[in-house]
Amino acid sequence: MYIAAFIYKPGQQDQEFQRLSALIDEVASSLPGFVGSQSWRSADGELVNASYYWQDQASIRAFATHPRHLEAKRQYRKWYAGYQVVIAKVERAYGDGGVSSFVVNDRQAGPH
Repeated sequence: MYIAAFIYKPGQQDQEFQRLSALIDEVASSLPGFVGSQSWRSADGELVNASYYWQDQASIRAFATHPRHLEAKRQYRKWYAGYQVVIAKVERAYGDGGVSSFVVNDRQAGPH
């Protein structure tokens, strides 16, 4: 499994941003290989992390090159003060079972 984390500094977010954001989520969830997504905002509100989980790299490429995703990417300067994308392979996931997740845990154990 892979994570494509889109980390960004929010700028002005208008109705067009909301529309395209919802559309991107729709596109992602409609593609084969999509596992799930999570979003986080830093405590100071300066950064947002929208992470999409994928079965393989081909699925990430299909998402990255989808025409509607490309449309939104062309306009990013309207809504973001900066961004970074991190693609990472999930080696292991674990926890105590108190947090539900679509990521399959290797084991239910305490922190390491």
